[in-house]
Amino acid sequence: MSLLNYFRPKKKPAASVAKERLQIIVAHERKKRTGPSWLPQMERDILDVIRKYVEISPDAISVQLEQKEDDLSVLELNVTLPE
Repeated sequence: MSLLNYFRPKKKPAASVAKERLQIIVAHERKKRTGPSWLPQMERDILDVIRKYVEISPDAISVQLEQKEDDLSVLELNVTLPE
């Protein structure tokens, strides 16, 4: 029987899974706080411009700034438009 138990996947305890999920959430929130101060205003401005043409909710837009190596920044904008 011990040989069969070796090949069965071991279940992680619920506390371990919860801890991993919490670490992901905390890392995501830290990234939000350490972003540039102008990014939230830019997101609001973009939302206002899009609303001139299409009615969308504030959570339909996502703006992220990612710092790459060699002093390169990538601004990613995702907008979910209604059908």
